[in-house]
Amino acid sequence: MTRPFANDWPDGYDRVVLPRVDSTMAEAARRAPDLRGPTWVMALEQTDARGRRGRTWVGPSGNFAATLVTRPSLGAEQAALRSFVAALALYDAFVAVTGRTDPFSLKWPNDVLLNGGKVAGILLESAAQGGQVSFLSIGIGVNLADAPNPSRLEQGAVRPVSLLGETGAAVTPEEFLHALAPAYARQEAQLTTFGFAPIREAWLARAARIGETVVARMASGEVSGIFETIDATGNIVLATPNGKRSIAAADIFF
Repeated sequence: MTRPFANDWPDGYDRVVLPRVDSTMAEAARRAPDLRGPTWVMALEQTDARGRRGRTWVGPSGNFAATLVTRPSLGAEQAALRSFVAALALYDAFVAVTGRTDPFSLKWPNDVLLNGGKVAGILLESAAQGGQVSFLSIGIGVNLADAPNPSRLEQGAVRPVSLLGETGAAVTPEEFLHALAPAYARQEAQLTTFGFAPIREAWLARAARIGETVVARMASGEVSGIFETIDATGNIVLATPNGKRSIAAADIFF
């Protein structure tokens, strides 16, 4: 299998690789005011990483932790679509380093599954000024070598898995970055050129559990329904006994 090398790096994107930081998201925010262009901030070790909704993100040695920080001229809704761009880029990167498509799928809103277990997660954070996003950080964690202890997860959450454990593919964080960065650049160019429609179509083609019953858990309660699609703004659409329900933010349980 051919591994990605440094000459695959996309034009216009910078990168910083650090041995140790509190979190790549925090480091990206510190660097954002001085950016000259989109920049990948990768760390070999994080001491205070976090996931969605303030949860702790556990990243054993050998796993991938990086944040892409940009200063786009976008509104919040357009910025949020980058979670789908990142998910497709992750899917493409996994295919590049394993040569396989069959075990991978995408879980709304921002996880990648491998053999039904969670192998990667995405976290978006942004700052706004005058109605426009002043900087956008896309944090990505991948269980390359090891998976967290499932006892740390909330009940019903998808079990964590590692790329090495499930496929036998031994991939370093640096190798994975050099697969992910060009994949992200291609998907971002697709969104910028053609809009969300082709991104949505590609995401749906790789989505987990379409046509099956899922539970959307929100701060205000839970909604159970059949996962039908995602709409033109990226909301998940469930068919419930009370009609269709479009949901912008939730944790999904199978």
